[in-house]
Amino acid sequence: MITYIKGTISFKTPTYIIVEAGGIGYHINISLNTYARVEKLESVKILTYYHVKEDAHTLYGFAEDEERQLFAHLISVSGVGPSTAQVMLSTMAPDELRAAIIGENEAALRKVKGIGAKTAKQIILDLKNKMMKTGGEVAISTSPADNTIRQEALSALLSLQVNKIQAQKALNKVLQEQPGVKTVEDLVRLALKQLS
Repeated sequence: MITYIKGTISFKTPTYIIVEAGGIGYHINISLNTYARVEKLESVKILTYYHVKEDAHTLYGFAEDEERQLFAHLISVSGVGPSTAQVMLSTMAPDELRAAIIGENEAALRKVKGIGAKTAKQIILDLKNKMMKTGGEVAISTSPADNTIRQEALSALLSLQVNKIQAQKALNKVLQEQPGVKTVEDLVRLALKQLS
């Protein structure tokens, strides 16, 4: 297996790059997430996943190992191929995708082109436990102020003996449905309603 390729980027688009290494030009498919990392670079060390099918041998490239691991997990799910996994990683950042899976947020997964209700359920069913084993922290992208409130609310819920994953799921749901919540007290109260 080819683990990484280090060389000069001779061509780049938001969906693939060509990296020249040792006189060979490698066509490497990438996500928008990785493109954002390599867009301004002239040379790169790109982590790769070598995918083999009967009719094609394809390289997929990643700026970081977390994204590569997520890609490998995604393509292990029935109904999710490399192209779909690439679209998922282009639509959501790796931490957002992990949070959606751990938080059982089907709606977020269904926003990805080509992901229906059945596939979203299957992804959650197959990957939730794996995601929790590789660091069960559930995060959502929020402003620094919201993140502080969220952290304080999480601490409060944990002190009330609420399971950490359930607490994180409840907080995520409240913050998605009611982004205007500004106090720790309100957030804790709303999260407890979600849990009851």
